Amino acid sequence: MKTLRILGIRGIPAAHGGFETFAEYLAIHLVSLGWRVVVYCQENGVGQVSMDLWQGVERIHIPIKGDGAKSTILFDWKSISHAAKYGDLCLTLGYNTAIFCSVLRLKGVTNLINMDGIEWARKKWGWIAKLWFWINDWLGCIVGDHLIADHPQIFAHLNSRVSAIKITMIPYGAEPIYINSLPSLESLGYGLESCRYWTLIARPEPENSLLEIVQGFSCKKRGIQMVVLGELKNDDAYHRKVIAAASNEVIFLGAIYDKKIVQTLRVNSIGYVHGHQVGGTNPSLVEALGAGNAIIAYKNKFNFWVAGEAAVYFSGAAEFSLKLDELGESSERLQVMRKKAIERFQDEFTWKHILEQYEKLLTDHLK
Repeated sequence: MKTLRILGIRGIPAAHGGFETFAEYLAIHLVSLGWRVVVYCQENGVGQVSMDLWQGVERIHIPIKGDGAKSTILFDWKSISHAAKYGDLCLTLGYNTAIFCSVLRLKGVTNLINMDGIEWARKKWGWIAKLWFWINDWLGCIVGDHLIADHPQIFAHLNSRVSAIKITMIPYGAEPIYINSLPSLESLGYGLESCRYWTLIARPEPENSLLEIVQGFSCKKRGIQMVVLGELKNDDAYHRKVIAAASNEVIFLGAIYDKKIVQTLRVNSIGYVHGHQVGGTNPSLVEALGAGNAIIAYKNKFNFWVAGEAAVYFSGAAEFSLKLDELGESSERLQVMRKKAIERFQDEFTWKHILEQYEKLLTDHLK
């Protein structure tokens, strides 16, 4: 039987982010094809390692005391050490603890690493974290038997370190969103009107341009709303700046993890605002394409490739305000952008297309 062990995530079902969502889809897909799939899951607490089955997927539960970065590093060490006892093919999602993957290399265990984004380049990290990520970025390139890039720019970054033969480019995927399968906007109780607001879904960090977006939106009365999903805290200086810059037309809904609620907000919006300045194929941007959203995105090579003609691009508060004025609320241009979003999504980012590529790559690396 073909066997795959998935490392580097908190576990499934998904509750923490894009890699967990991807792992859930991939695991279920491979099990349906007759694979044995083992996923390592981090549990908060103490005790013995345990195993259970979830939708045909074997889950190895490793209890770790605490819930911070140190706990995650310890979990990665324990899960990689466990996987190294077997000769099964491994898929590691992320390179943040790639130094531990040297154990798999020494044991002769084939390990494919999805190298994620260029984490050490993010502004939010201090120099110690940046150094840790930079070292592990290099080590991932060295100890991984094969590397996966989720974006052409990530491929180019990795290719500056290793041969292109060692890298495969497979982007992130998403589901198409159909409004008929969702609860009504009114039932959510937020007091929003369909096609009378823009959505923004992001961690409130400087590199996600939240402050510039809120400033650009709030510089004048617009008669529409900006709905922001993401947790803002009063004890964070940057978050306080964002809140202070907001007009009464900016609605902060906090972090929402209910998929149906988020999808309902997406499909009823005028469009989606994506301020991410760095990263590869961002899951939230792909999901916006799957929702058929017109998009206003930060101007960079990462977003250009993902969104293409489904987006207009900005850098800074003034240019963002200008793009809002140009698009209006129901212009023909918005309709064209929505059509382009669906076309781009169907061409590149459906889960069927993504998972078929992964299944072929993994099969090619079975011993």
